[in-house]
Amino acid sequence: MTTATPSTDSSFRLVRHGLDLRFRQVVLAARTWQTDSYVRVRVEGADLDGFESLGSDDHIRLFFPDGPVDSVEELRAAPSREYTPFAWGDGWLDVEFFIHGDPGDRGVAAQWAASAPIGASVAVGGPRGSLVLEGRPDAWFLAGDETAVPAIRRFAASMGPDAVGRIVIEVSDGAHELFVEAPDGVAVSYLHRNGAAAGSALAFRLDELSAEDRPAGDVFAFVAAEQAIVKPGRALVLERWGLDSESVVVKGYWKQGDVSYHAPH
Repeated sequence: MTTATPSTDSSFRLVRHGLDLRFRQVVLAARTWQTDSYVRVRVEGADLDGFESLGSDDHIRLFFPDGPVDSVEELRAAPSREYTPFAWGDGWLDVEFFIHGDPGDRGVAAQWAASAPIGASVAVGGPRGSLVLEGRPDAWFLAGDETAVPAIRRFAASMGPDAVGRIVIEVSDGAHELFVEAPDGVAVSYLHRNGAAAGSALAFRLDELSAEDRPAGDVFAFVAAEQAIVKPGRALVLERWGLDSESVVVKGYWKQGDVSYHAPH
């Protein structure tokens, strides 16, 4: 099923596409550390044939058993968390993880991503649907913390060479900046928490931006980080910039102290 959001002569629109929900059994094939707290893992398996993710902000659910499994039922019963698929091809899928906490003090997903043995079983569910940006915004505004980097990287990869806009990413410090490849007309900047609460540096920057900072034309805005970012994000893009609520994405990707929280689809 495809559902278009209302549009009045906009240069772009967000369109919902339904997808067949599938459960896929795979194994961990490789991991590549980009910083000491951010890792890209590759899973592989024949079940990934036909995998698709149409929207940059899509969610899949990963299931993490704590050891070898003998049945699909055991996999389905394992703890699970939601992530954005980053890249995929015939029989493989890459997913990026921000590793919260120290060894032994991490959530199930971070612990698995950081230390599960190559060949470990895992399962992939979804995505159940996609929110697809069709057309070309006149300008882009993308902002988030480490958990939003996979989506931001996918949005940036979809931009045309003449795209203009701004990308703002909050990270812990200068040593943990994560590269985003974007067209020359899109400025990429980093905010450092330096020990402050997650999302605080980004929220402060969003609060600093005024109506005069609004890019011209039809602007696509994407803001995602710790759940507390939703209020300052909406205050900026909906109130001060006056963007259409049906043409922006503002969401909490995670919630401090709530390991079961997942972003709204």
